[in-house]
Amino acid sequence: MDFTMASGLIHLHRQATLVSFDAPKRRAADPKPGPKPRLTKLAKENNISNDQEAEIREAFGLFAETGIKGYAKEKEGVIKSDDVRRCLVALGINVKSSELPDVLETLDPEETGYVPYSPFLALAAIHLHHNDDDDDDDEDQSEEVREAYHLFTDDREGPITLAHLRRIARLLKEDISDDTLRDMLVEANGEGKDGWKRGVDIDAFESVMRRAGVFG
Repeated sequence: MDFTMASGLIHLHRQATLVSFDAPKRRAADPKPGPKPRLTKLAKENNISNDQEAEIREAFGLFAETGIKGYAKEKEGVIKSDDVRRCLVALGINVKSSELPDVLETLDPEETGYVPYSPFLALAAIHLHHNDDDDDDDEDQSEEVREAYHLFTDDREGPITLAHLRRIARLLKEDISDDTLRDMLVEANGEGKDGWKRGVDIDAFESVMRRAGVFG
């Protein structure tokens, strides 16, 4: 069988639910969480946390003006349409120049030159949700890489060594020579003939797995 590091990983995942690597570790009971603070009305309406709303309000306040005619009832004041982009940047939200006209049309449809807090918060919340989704995807994939790596290293820090690959081969009942295992290490770390001695760190491991299509 052509046993490469990538194929070994795939085999390992298939066998992971059948092979017990260690006795299960007892986990301490998680402390009972306290009651969650009640969401503000705007936070609830826009599906964000109170902390996120506070962050948006703080950024809005950097540019807010009060006493503007026609906006006397706006408790948080209003910001100039020209300041919308800078206010979003203060929140870590990037809006391309080509997108800005559509953004302003949404926030200031009457072209008054001012934007109240509520519609600005709604727009910022949408962008924060999008950023959170991207971050979650990245975190999930990073966690997947770490978990796969630790399957090879037996839940220890790296690098993956010849001894680790021997253990995996035994667990999978694969008859693989040490020469083949060394070749796998050299292929992964790109260190040349004697590179197998240095093992494979998590970055090199992730690179090999991505090339093999194991991770997206």
